[in-house]
Amino acid sequence: MRGYRHPATTLLSDAMSSRIAVLASGGGSNLQALLDHLSALGSAAPGAVVLVASDQPQALALERARLAGIEAVAMDRAQRTEGLADLLRARQVDLVVLAGYLRLVPAAVTTAWRGRVVNVHPALLPAFGGKGMYGQHVHAAVVASGARVSGPTIHFVDDEYDHGATIAQWPVPVFATDTPATLGLRVLEVEHLLFPRVVADVAAGRTVLGPDGRVTTTHDAIRFPHFAASDACGAADAHDAPPT
Repeated sequence: MRGYRHPATTLLSDAMSSRIAVLASGGGSNLQALLDHLSALGSAAPGAVVLVASDQPQALALERARLAGIEAVAMDRAQRTEGLADLLRARQVDLVVLAGYLRLVPAAVTTAWRGRVVNVHPALLPAFGGKGMYGQHVHAAVVASGARVSGPTIHFVDDEYDHGATIAQWPVPVFATDTPATLGLRVLEVEHLLFPRVVADVAAGRTVLGPDGRVTTTHDAIRFPHFAASDACGAADAHDAPPT
């Protein structure tokens, strides 16, 4: 695979740029956040999105890709199952990113791209994860539970839903007046900050999944602000973005 390096190796060289594939089932707002972030980095971007693929032919994510001049593929059944690895290899993909992709990634992909498949989930895993836990279903479960804190989780992907090693989480408050919709908007705002920066770190080799299943980061990997549950009541207005 062109450009592929095992996660245990050193950082990608300046001449090496990760070829990124994004899998999405819906609107692709996290895809757009990633495209905008990589564009803002300019020549310092550690990779480029070369493929956007969806299991939904009408997914807005595909239109976002076309508008950006990126190959957009509406996958048939074969391409989203046993043929997904071939689809990625044909595009010489180094890093696979799930941005609202609702299907289980085949084991052939999670094995061949171990440590190079990343997902964003809209809750603090391991809580509120697993099959069927996506989008408003997640936020409804969080609100119903009475939890005071939620927030996105970025994690490496294995052959189970929402199960791989956690890379980063950013807690956000849950208020007594929240509905699934209002909570979802608050979490999504943070996703758009956290997700593209974590993807960039993985693409650059600054964040890796080791042979022991542990996530390690270099000293220059991005650090993200957090607040404790005890601070949740006053944190709604804290929109400090992580450094670029």
